[in-house]
Amino acid sequence: MTILIDEPRWPAHGRLWSHLISDESLAELHRFADENDIPARGFDRDHYDVPDHAYERLVAAGARPVDGHTLVRALIASGLRVRARDRR
Repeated sequence: MTILIDEPRWPAHGRLWSHLISDESLAELHRFADENDIPARGFDRDHYDVPDHAYERLVAAGARPVDGHTLVRALIASGLRVRARDRR
């Protein structure tokens, strides 16, 4: 079980954002988010969007930093990935 986070590089709402995922289960992801005060409104079907100011805190709490490609590959391999066309 691993929680992964990519570097904050996705612009929206005047700041940069990271993606937080689990490589195993949504239950693990929700538990980690809850334990680290990530609001439920940040959940987007298979990941949490987290603001840049939370990145270091989440890494210190155990999220493993990875690049975006590694994060997506891990999400696909976990079977949790929700494809863009299925988000509609």
